[in-house]
Amino acid sequence: MLEVRRLKLLHELAHYGTVAATAEALQLTGPAVSQQLAALEREAGVRLLEKRGRTLALTAAGRLLVSHADVILGDVAAAESALAALRANGSGRVRIAAFPSAARSLVAPVWTKAPGVSLRLLELEPDLAVGALMHQEVDVAIVHSYTLLPRQTPANCEVHAITDDPVLLALSEEAARERGLAPGQKARLARFANAAWLVPAKEHSCHEMIQRACGAAGFVPDVVAEATDFSVIAALVAAGAGVALVPEMALPDAHGPISLHPLAAPVVRTVYALTRTGTSRRPDVQAVLAALVSTTSDF
Repeated sequence: MLEVRRLKLLHELAHYGTVAATAEALQLTGPAVSQQLAALEREAGVRLLEKRGRTLALTAAGRLLVSHADVILGDVAAAESALAALRANGSGRVRIAAFPSAARSLVAPVWTKAPGVSLRLLELEPDLAVGALMHQEVDVAIVHSYTLLPRQTPANCEVHAITDDPVLLALSEEAARERGLAPGQKARLARFANAAWLVPAKEHSCHEMIQRACGAAGFVPDVVAEATDFSVIAALVAAGAGVALVPEMALPDAHGPISLHPLAAPVVRTVYALTRTGTSRRPDVQAVLAALVSTTSDF
């Protein structure tokens, strides 16, 4: 019979790539990891690993077993969570990773919408949130993708839709009047080819989204400022420093005299949650996912 503890080691090896990295992540020694993997091969009755140069690679049987391990480990996690909930009089603990605007707009209200659940939050950009989910450091990763910049769903993950967040053109009220844009009027990006642009820092996917949106409109934006915080971008827009593309949910509650306009060629940021396969059956995770969706009705 296959031992779950050893299946987890194989699963982690598939993720980290080397015995040394796997041992470090699990706080084990390299020889201990190798011995357990050798024992798993004996249990399986087939070779799961093969040497390629100085590294180990999964065989076809190893890859097959890893795909089953994803489901098995998810079921074990769900069972452990359900038992923990019983011990805690029905409450459970759910760890969430979310990008900043989702943490502010979506996760914060969940504290009151899921009263029987103990929450833990890590504020992480989508790529890092997915990594934390794959490392089993969090249970739910809230991420996004753009119509112009789709994000690949990792293998062995479940997708849970939350909301669609329109991207808006932001410019100062004075600049909008000068361009004859009425409040809420649709804007064509091509009209802003010669404008000064304010964008998120390059490590954010929003930066690439803006490059693609402007490219589709036929120009390369003249970037005069980069910032990691949309509240900084909003303040610069209000001051007349330039124009910006901002997802609606990322706008700060108080943003000064800014004129906001939907795009004639719409760009949408789709916000969704990822869970590892099987873990969404946990009652506490289900409660959190339902609370996240219900929060969007308050917008």
